[in-house]
Amino acid sequence: MELTKKRFKEDFQRTLKEVFAIDIEEASAFEQYFSLGRLVKAYTSDEWQRTNKRYLEKQVKQVYYFSIEFLPGHLLKSNLLNLSILKLVREGLSELGISLEKLEDAEPDPALGNGGLGRLAACFMDSMASTGIPGNGNGIRYRYGLFKQKFLNGYQVELPENWLRNGNVWEVRKENKGVTIKFGGTVTLIQDKIGKLKPVYENSEIILAVPYDIPMIGYKNNIANNLRLWSAESPLHGEGEYSTEEQREDVKRITEVLYPDDSNYEGQLLRLKQEYFFVSAGIQSIVRHYKKLHLPFDQMPEKIAVHINDTHPTLCIPELMRILMDEENLSWEVAWDITVKVMSYTNHTIMAEALEKWSEDMIKLWLPRMYQIICEINRRYVETMRPLHGEELVQRTMIIRDGYIKMAHLAIIGSHSTNGVAKLHSDLLKEKVLHDLYTVYPMRFNNKTNGIAQRRWVQLANEDLAKVLDETIGLGWRRNPSEMTMLKAFQNDEAVLAKLDKVKLKNKMHFTAYVEEEMGIKINPKAIFDVQIKRLHAYKRQLMNVLEIIGTYLELKDNPDADIYPRVHIFGAKAAPSYTYAKQIIKLMNSVATLINNDKTIQDKLKLVFIENYGVSLAEKIIPAADVSEQISLATKEASGTSNMKLMLNGAITVATLDGANVEIRDSVGSDNIVLFGLTEEEVYQYYHDRNYNAKEIYETDPKIHRILNALIDGTIPGIQDEGHDIFDSLILHNDEYFVLKDFSDYAEAKKKIDLLYSNRQAWNKMSLLNIASAGHFSSDYTVLRYAEDIWDVEHFTKIK
Repeated sequence: MELTKKRFKEDFQRTLKEVFAIDIEEASAFEQYFSLGRLVKAYTSDEWQRTNKRYLEKQVKQVYYFSIEFLPGHLLKSNLLNLSILKLVREGLSELGISLEKLEDAEPDPALGNGGLGRLAACFMDSMASTGIPGNGNGIRYRYGLFKQKFLNGYQVELPENWLRNGNVWEVRKENKGVTIKFGGTVTLIQDKIGKLKPVYENSEIILAVPYDIPMIGYKNNIANNLRLWSAESPLHGEGEYSTEEQREDVKRITEVLYPDDSNYEGQLLRLKQEYFFVSAGIQSIVRHYKKLHLPFDQMPEKIAVHINDTHPTLCIPELMRILMDEENLSWEVAWDITVKVMSYTNHTIMAEALEKWSEDMIKLWLPRMYQIICEINRRYVETMRPLHGEELVQRTMIIRDGYIKMAHLAIIGSHSTNGVAKLHSDLLKEKVLHDLYTVYPMRFNNKTNGIAQRRWVQLANEDLAKVLDETIGLGWRRNPSEMTMLKAFQNDEAVLAKLDKVKLKNKMHFTAYVEEEMGIKINPKAIFDVQIKRLHAYKRQLMNVLEIIGTYLELKDNPDADIYPRVHIFGAKAAPSYTYAKQIIKLMNSVATLINNDKTIQDKLKLVFIENYGVSLAEKIIPAADVSEQISLATKEASGTSNMKLMLNGAITVATLDGANVEIRDSVGSDNIVLFGLTEEEVYQYYHDRNYNAKEIYETDPKIHRILNALIDGTIPGIQDEGHDIFDSLILHNDEYFVLKDFSDYAEAKKKIDLLYSNRQAWNKMSLLNIASAGHFSSDYTVLRYAEDIWDVEHFTKIK
């Protein structure tokens, strides 16, 4: 039966009464949202069930995407869009006196990720469902997830983000699908009657993993895939039952927060337990599903693809080996062949120091069977490769070395594919960071440039822009983003450029109202909105941005009438709780904001807005309003970036180094429609080779930089006595690890170029149009289709009927 507006209104009012026993007039926005979510999930249930049934009956090959982070953002409007009922529901609610946007604001933002890694995983889930790839997500149902960020006197303070306090309307608890996980104790290998070694576990800590499933709805194709998130619980009876409240709290802690502070042993252990917990639960669930197909295990690679998103789920490899050998009685050789063919791995970092490694002693103590299997993988790798590649190379590439287990090495050795996430990143993995392993396995390395789910970032976050695209190039781009390139034909059409300009101003006015209401700061919607939104890390160089702001402020103090186009700098960023330097930069940024935002002598030509508790939903407010996209990481440090793609898609002009996917954005949009600056990859590595970079010399010979850095320590910026000195020392005494001072003058010139370009509105709008028109290339729909064809070897369906 086709849904009508009349039926929807009846269904909604009935659901509200069933769930909360109240009428619309009495219901809060959250109660209305929750009831609507319950109803939408009911509308989805047939598609969800049909999809699962089809996959099982047809025995299709399925992908299992393991990620420690998923950042889905609000699901209400996304689900309505993908079910083709967004317009109907919005109108139906309006007739009932309810604003859909208010209900969307009442939806909690799931705190299941930190940044690009988690958002990429969520985009991939959306795109797999929308392109008909049989795909499943596998992660952790964090009770609090990433912390809630508050600013207290300019300092970041971390509070629990209790996003589950009223439940999650989209999830279904599947207690009957629970599995048990073992930690600690001892594992002894005993020969059975036929001489096969079988593990005997003693004194293990038993944890119950309970899955919560969330439907991932495809775009208008009757497909609903599954995101499975695991929660740690105490066994209720039998083996592993916990007798004290303290023991039960220790179990709950495993799935309490994302990225616990790992600056001490307890934090490191908790993180290790998290990683093994969701890996073991997921692999057990996959094997249980595979056995329903009644096929021999040597056919498993034809039906199952497991993808390791960054190194956190690398224990998938020894865990699958464990189950195949210990529980399914396969030989090592057969189990290893299956495992390598099933597993694939995405690397997300260029920086060698960020590649995950674990203490050998910790793994041995807490995951004894994993340790035994990893040791045997390592032994066999060394024995096999030593005659082929020599002792020296094998020593450098082995999994266990100097008391540590290197997870990236295990991921590459134990899988059939390793991909980077931008062309430059993938090339650097092969040439620099993982060159030795590339020498051993050259055919395993490939590139898959990241992408974004453009449905969310235009069709939902920027509906006015979507309407202009519909009117200008038709509706085809909504399903095939590559059709956005047709917009290039209108680059000189004054009417179209005027429409784009009007949309941008409207979005800026919405954001201006939000900032005034939430932060009490008045900003000029006709100023340049200059945006840098991403995790706070030194290599991303938010510091360089704020130093340029200080320089502009000092220039205005010297000459308040200086010809500087008004600018509003907008930041959103969280720093890891134990990352002291990043938190000092946050304090600096907030102190600079307090200084310039309250200085009337600069005539509102400069403002700094640091949005508290940045996340997906705030990004959906900021990105449509952005004029300038700051992508200023030191070349060779950012693996890809995805905020660059989202901002480009919404018409922002990118100020960028040639790092990560910025290189491909440049190639897509053309050098005239992006503002580039800074050291290149070759120049950075030349400095590393020659070891002749001298930040102090730049400070002593460049008067502008000298004055800006002195402002950190001479009282110009109130309230940063300690932070200012530490940041100053990081640049001068410790020689500026990320070449902030080397790139600064070039960066400042790039910002002046932005001012000049923006003052010519016609030319600026043309650049903006060309960025939008070139953004279809970066759709995550195309990215996952490349994964499906080149790595997973999985078919995709247009629709489930």
